[in-house]
Amino acid sequence: MSAREVRGVCACRAALCVLIASLGGAACATANAAEVAAVVKEPRAFGYVLGDVLTQRVLLEADGGDLGAVTPPSVGRTGVWLERRPVTLETDANGRKWMVIGYQVVNAPQTLTQITLPALTLTSAAGTQLQVPEWPASIGPLTPQTAFAAGDLQPLRPDRQAPMLATSGWRRQIAWALGLLLATLLVWASWWWARNRREAARLPFARAWRQMQRLPEAPGASSNDAWVCLHRALNETAGEVVHAASLSALLARAPYLQPLRAQLERFYLASAERFFAPAPHAAENPGELSLHALCRALYRAERRHQR
Repeated sequence: MSAREVRGVCACRAALCVLIASLGGAACATANAAEVAAVVKEPRAFGYVLGDVLTQRVLLEADGGDLGAVTPPSVGRTGVWLERRPVTLETDANGRKWMVIGYQVVNAPQTLTQITLPALTLTSAAGTQLQVPEWPASIGPLTPQTAFAAGDLQPLRPDRQAPMLATSGWRRQIAWALGLLLATLLVWASWWWARNRREAARLPFARAWRQMQRLPEAPGASSNDAWVCLHRALNETAGEVVHAASLSALLARAPYLQPLRAQLERFYLASAERFFAPAPHAAENPGELSLHALCRALYRAERRHQR
C-alpha cells in the first residue's frame, strides 16, 4: 500500500471516530433530557402506627406539559414496614393530574423507627421519566413495651366482673313449678292408690288374688279354701254358678278371659276330680295345677280390661 493510500485510510478512520463520538454525545444528551425530577406532595413525616396509610401525590407534568398516560408502580410489599396500595388518579381545581400512591404500614415496631418511602421512576408513554425521590418518615409502636405504672395505667387490668342477673323472679317461678309438680305427683299417687284399693274391693279376681296370697302356693298342697276362693271369683264374674259345661257362658260374659280358656278347662276338670271324683268326663291325668298362677293370670287379665 502506498503512502497516499495509508493517509486516506487514516483520514477515514478519524472521520468515523468523530461521527461516533458526536452521535454518542447526542444520545446521552437526549437520555438526560428525558429524566425529569417529579413534583411530589409528600405525606406527613411522623406520627404513624400499624395500619396507617402514607399518601404520596405525584404531579404528572414535565416542563409545564401533561405527560399523558404514565405506567403506575407495582402493588405489594416494598419492604418490612410498608405495602404499596393500588394507585389512583386525581385532577385538581386547575386541571392538573396527580398520581396518588398510598403506602400502608403493615408491621409494628417495638420502638420509634425511621422508615423510607422508596424512590420511584414513573415512565410516560412518550418516554419521559419522572424521578420520585425517597421520603423518610417515622412509625411508632401501638403501646409502650412497659406500662407507666401510674394511676390506672398498669401492666394488667383486673378481670371485669360480669353484672349479676336478677334471679329472684326465676327462683319464684322454679319454686312454683316444683310445687305444682309435687302436687301433681301426690294427686296421681293418691288416685292410683285409691283406684287400686277400689278395684281390690270391687273386682272379683282382685279380691281373690289378695286372699290367694295368704294361702299355700304349692300345687299339691292347695287347700279347699284356695279352690273355693277361685270358684267364687269365677261365679261372680259370670253372674251365675260356672262349671265345665257352662264355661262358654263365662267367656261370653268376660271375653277378656278367652286367652285363658285352656287353663280354665283344666281348672274345672281338676276341680271335678277333687270334689266329685270320679267325674264322668274327667281327663285321665290333668296334671298338677297351680291355683296361684291361674288366679294371678285371671287378675292381670281383669286389670288390663278395666284399664
